[in-house]
Amino acid sequence: MTRDKLRSLWQCRHCGAQAPQYQGFCHVCKIREPLLKEATHSVAGQYSWLSSTSVLPEELSNVSLDETPRISLPLKELNQVLGGGIVQGSLILIGGDPGVGKSTLLLQVSNLLAETYGSVVYVSGEESVQQIKLRAERLGISGRGIHVLAETDMLVILDHIQRLSPTMVVIDSIQSVYLPDENGAPGTIGQGRECGTALLRWAKTVGTPVMITGHMTKDGSLAGPRVLEHMVDVVLYLEESNLGSYRLIRGEKNRFGSTNEVGVFEMKDNGLEEVQNPSEIALASRMSNAVGSAIVPVIEGTRPLLVEVQALTTPSSLPTPRRVANGVDMSRMMMVIAVLFKRAGLSFANQDVIINVAGGFRATEPASDLALALSMISSLYNTPIADGGVALGEIGLGGEMRGVSQMPRRLSELNKMGFASCVVPNNDIQLWSVHSNVKVNATQTLMEAIKVAFPEVPNIVKYGGNKDE
Repeated sequence: MTRDKLRSLWQCRHCGAQAPQYQGFCHVCKIREPLLKEATHSVAGQYSWLSSTSVLPEELSNVSLDETPRISLPLKELNQVLGGGIVQGSLILIGGDPGVGKSTLLLQVSNLLAETYGSVVYVSGEESVQQIKLRAERLGISGRGIHVLAETDMLVILDHIQRLSPTMVVIDSIQSVYLPDENGAPGTIGQGRECGTALLRWAKTVGTPVMITGHMTKDGSLAGPRVLEHMVDVVLYLEESNLGSYRLIRGEKNRFGSTNEVGVFEMKDNGLEEVQNPSEIALASRMSNAVGSAIVPVIEGTRPLLVEVQALTTPSSLPTPRRVANGVDMSRMMMVIAVLFKRAGLSFANQDVIINVAGGFRATEPASDLALALSMISSLYNTPIADGGVALGEIGLGGEMRGVSQMPRRLSELNKMGFASCVVPNNDIQLWSVHSNVKVNATQTLMEAIKVAFPEVPNIVKYGGNKDE
């Protein structure tokens, strides 16, 4: 096999940025560590099917839109996160903490594809064939159509998958494989980049999807260079929720669909099972008339999801009280606190404020502003929010309530989960009358919403308007 001429580059071990000569630190991520010297080469010359073919420029108006059909999985939750299924020739990266269930999920997906579409090659660089067989027996997987390969040499792996022509290839994990002619041990920046490039070019050339797993670092990011995330088509994160056995899979990057989707699974003895109604999970442990708790229907991609926003306020002895936000945007939290003080006279200047979205979910869209405000007031006055504590709406800097999108779908989810009322902004109210089972308390200002939510607390709003303190 012919080899391309080796050339040396200096590379950052954190972000993967390259420089033609030595530098004392990385000028991209500003990490004050010296760059590492690595020899780079191309893998394309070793295989004819990896060589790039000459493609002539084509006028955009003449381009055909013959879409390649997706591979639809029986797992609807995973299909939704992927944007409707697995695209032919795509490279999918799945990250997660050790033991969260990445290998279990990929083995289940391999079994479903092998039963429906054809053979699958499962490459494991961390486990033996016997260990994979033990997991398959625990999950009730027969293994028919799944070709298991315990190998770390990328050249050997490419030879096998090219010969077998499978429906899909699984690499578990990308940090365990290596190219013999590449400097460095498996998992280093150069090895991860070159192995990822080889798999990407093979997937695009042959048209077979490849799913790879990646380890997580202590700060919650994928180990290895960031260039690996840039070159793949889809980046998914498998996370463990605060509810124990439940797992959330999120899209961090998706060239074929939305990145706002979230899939919910439950880890059981026979593997991961999809959860049809995630709203039930988010509200499973919620107490009725809970203090400092508000429910908000958020939109995750294409579906509504009810989440619980919890707030805890306690007197602070610090010169600058603490502000903690889990699952909500810190800047929006600070904005809501400022608006409550300026427009309603409610001060949190001597209070530590801790915000949490139960179950590991997120409520980062502006529609959760009102729920965030009411939950803090509820904790401040130690009084539950009236009528179930459901609130929805964006808060403006002037204290006005602004409308949110997809209101009928949000109210439909409330109706399905048995909630009878909701505090909402007063706009397009005639469009929501079809949801007769949900009482809509329409308000124009934040002060009105506070009075509706806390009718038993007299003079809870100190003043309304633009009074300066």
